[in-house]
Amino acid sequence: MTPTVLKAIFIIFVIFIVYKMIFSGKKGLTIFEMHFKDGRLASHKGKLPDKFQKECRTIAKAEKLTGTITCEKSGTVRLHVSSNVNEQVTQRIRNAFPFEYYDKKQVDNSRQAS
Repeated sequence: MTPTVLKAIFIIFVIFIVYKMIFSGKKGLTIFEMHFKDGRLASHKGKLPDKFQKECRTIAKAEKLTGTITCEKSGTVRLHVSSNVNEQVTQRIRNAFPFEYYDKKQVDNSRQAS
């Protein structure tokens, strides 16, 4: 191979590595995910707070919601609502979400002094 081809391959490789470092940022731990279709809860993964699930079902039924609600934890808890849900409904869902439930510190009881 000629030196020009080797340089081109090296440049492409470096660009690929930089692209992966910038755009493949690791997402946080997914706590739960809810999928709504035409106002009904189609499927869900993870552990949902009961009160929040009931509120979301009520909001989804009233608004004929189609979309996804995802909760991730990467340092802090973040609630993601799919972009096809309008801002008013998104705000109602965020208001119903119990952020304080996830923000409280976990106490490690395994090694307490007697």
